[in-house]
Amino acid sequence: MKKFLLIFLFTVSLLGGYAQRTIKIDTKSADVEQWINRNFGKGQVPPFSFIYDGTPSERFIKKWNYQKVRDTKAGADVCAYTVTYTEPKTGFQVECEITGYPKYAAIDWTLRFTNKGTANSAQISDVRSADLSLSTSSKGAFRIHYAEGSTGSRQDFAPRMMDLHMGDSLYRAPHGGRSSSHAGFPFFNIETAADCGAMVAIGWTGQWYGRIKPISESAVHLDAGLEHFNAYLKPGERIRTASVCLLFWKGEDRMIGHNQFRRFMLAHRSRKINGETIFYPMSCGFNWGDPAPCNEYSCVTTEYAIALMQRTKMFGILPEVFWMDAGWYEHSDEYEKGRNWYNTTGTWIPDKERYEKGFRPVSDYAHKLGTKFMVWFEPERVSPGSEWAEAHPEWMLSKKGNGNYLYNLGNPDALKWLCQYMGDFMEQNGIDHYRQDFNIDPLDFWHQADEPNRRGITEVRYIEGLYAYWDYLLQRFPNMIIDNCASGGRRLDYETSLRSAPLWRTDYQYSEPMGYQCHTYGLNFFLPQHGTGAYYVDRFDFRSSMSSAVVFNWKFTQTGQSFLDMQKCIEEYKEVRPYYYEDYYPLSGTGNLTGNDCWLAYQLHKPSDQTGYIIAFRRPDNKESDYNVKLSGLDAERTYILTCKDTGKSMEKSGAELLKGLTLHIANPRASLLLRYYPK
Repeated sequence: MKKFLLIFLFTVSLLGGYAQRTIKIDTKSADVEQWINRNFGKGQVPPFSFIYDGTPSERFIKKWNYQKVRDTKAGADVCAYTVTYTEPKTGFQVECEITGYPKYAAIDWTLRFTNKGTANSAQISDVRSADLSLSTSSKGAFRIHYAEGSTGSRQDFAPRMMDLHMGDSLYRAPHGGRSSSHAGFPFFNIETAADCGAMVAIGWTGQWYGRIKPISESAVHLDAGLEHFNAYLKPGERIRTASVCLLFWKGEDRMIGHNQFRRFMLAHRSRKINGETIFYPMSCGFNWGDPAPCNEYSCVTTEYAIALMQRTKMFGILPEVFWMDAGWYEHSDEYEKGRNWYNTTGTWIPDKERYEKGFRPVSDYAHKLGTKFMVWFEPERVSPGSEWAEAHPEWMLSKKGNGNYLYNLGNPDALKWLCQYMGDFMEQNGIDHYRQDFNIDPLDFWHQADEPNRRGITEVRYIEGLYAYWDYLLQRFPNMIIDNCASGGRRLDYETSLRSAPLWRTDYQYSEPMGYQCHTYGLNFFLPQHGTGAYYVDRFDFRSSMSSAVVFNWKFTQTGQSFLDMQKCIEEYKEVRPYYYEDYYPLSGTGNLTGNDCWLAYQLHKPSDQTGYIIAFRRPDNKESDYNVKLSGLDAERTYILTCKDTGKSMEKSGAELLKGLTLHIANPRASLLLRYYPK
C-alpha cells in the first residue's frame, strides 16, 4: 500500500469502544464521488451518528428505508447528493446533504432530522455530524494543528500543535455559544506519519464540539457535532445540525493541506458577487479618537461624515468603503443620562439631531465619490427600554443576572419582521454593506428558554434563524457583503465563512502592532479573508495591520503623520493585497510568537507565476539583526530576483538556495521588511 493512502474507519461509539469498518481511499480528486457513493451507500453505516430512543444509530440505520438522490443542478465542478434514512413505522427521517469537490479532494455534509409522524418523536441525543476514524499505513503519532479562538488578546488565533499518542485526546469547544470564542476555533489539520492528512472544518455558529482521540498506533477517531442536544421533535418538525467538511491532502509538508484548504474556501465557501470571488475592502472609519465623553461613533453628524469624505478625496486617500460604526442611533449620545452606544441597542433609528434625513445624504455622497457605505448593527442584543424591547417583549429571550435581552431569531415571526425591517432600512438609507456585531454570550439564554426534554432546541432554531437572516440579506442585495463581527472574531466557522468575513477580527487592544502581527499569522493558516484596523502610517505599524482587508483609522490632523505617508501606505497595500488570496507559508514556526523579543515573518506565494512577498518584523526587544528562514513553493531550477521595497536594492538567488535558507536583515528593532520576489 502506498504511504499516502488514507484508510477511513467509520464508527459509532458503543459502550465498550468503537465498532469499526475499514475503507481505503486515495486522496486523488477522482476518488471524491466514489468516496461519497461508498460511504453514504445503501447498507452502509454512514460517517455520522446519533442516539434515538436510547439506541445508537449504527444498530438500526441500515434497516431503515434508504434513498439517494443526485442533484443534477450542482454544477460541473461539484457532485451533490441527498441521502435519506427513514424509520419504517413512524416516518421519522434523517436527511444528509452531501457535496463533493473533486478538484480539492473535499467533501462536506449537513445532517437534518424530520418528524413526519403524528406524535412526538423519541428522544434524539448525542448528535455527531462526524463520527469516523482515520488510519494510515504507518504507525506513529498523529500531529494535530489547530488554533486558539478569540478572547480579545494577543493570543487570539495563535497556532497550536499537539502530538497525539494512545491515551491522549484533544477536545475543543467554544465558550458561551459563539463559535470561535475562547477555546473554540472549528478548523483542524490532522497530519499523519504517512505524508498525508485531512483538514477538518465544522460549520455551526453556536455551541459545537470536536474531539480527536487515538484508538491505535495507526488510527485516530474524530467526532464532532452539537455539544448540547437532547430533545424530541414535535409532529412535522424539522431541524438541521452542524455541517462538517473533510479535505484530504498528501505530501511531506502539512502546509500543502492548509493551502489546499485556503484555495477551496475561496473557490466554494466565500462570498461571490456576479459569480466571482471578491476582495474584501479597504475601509475608512469616521471619527476614531474623538474626545470624551464621545465613544465609538456617537459624535458623528451628517456634516462631519460628508466633510471627512471630502477630505479623503482631497488628500488622495479615498477608501473603497466608508464605515459607520456603533453609536449612530437615537439615545446613544445621551451621556448625561448614562446612555451610550452599548446600552441603547434595540432602537435602530438614526439620531434625528445628527442625521435629520437619515443616512441617505451620507450614502449618496459616498456613491458620488465612487465608494460604498457600510453601517454597524447589533440586532441580536437588545437593551431594556429600547424600541424593540418595548414593542415586542414576546420576541426577547432573557437570562437571570444579565442586563440585556437576546432577540430570538428562532421565532418565525421575529425572524420575518427582522428581515423586512433591516432590508427596508438598508434600501431606504442607501446602505451597501452590512456589519453585524454580537457582544453577548447566547448559550445560557438558549438553555433557559428550552422546554422540558428539549435541551438544545432553542439553540438549533436560533442558528437556523441566523443563517436564514443572512441569506435573506444576501439574496435581496446581491452586491452586498456582510462583515461578521462578534466582539471581534468570535463567530468564525465553516458556515459563517460562506456568508461573511471578519473585517474586524478581534477586539484586542486597538492599534497594538505585535498583536496584529500574531492575529494575521495565525488566522492565515485556515482563513484567507479577514481584516483589522490601521492607526499609524509608519511601516512597522501599517504592515502589522495588513491582511486581505484593512480599516484605515487615521486621524488626519494627528501630529507626526502626513497624507503623503497615507498615500504610500495605500499604494503598498494595493500592491500586496492580492497575494493574501494566494498561498501562505509561515516562516517563524508555531512556537510562542507573542513576545516583544522575537522575529515574525511569513511568505505570500502565487503559484501560477511564481511571484510573491516576504513580510517580516523585528520586534522592539529583539537583539538579533539577522533572521534565517526557508521559503516554500519555489521552483528549485529557476532563478529569482528579490527586491527590498524599502531600499529598492535587488539580489538574485536560485530557487534551490531559497528553499534551503535565506537570511533576512533588519538593522534596528521595531522595524519591518517587505521583499518582493519574481522569477528571472
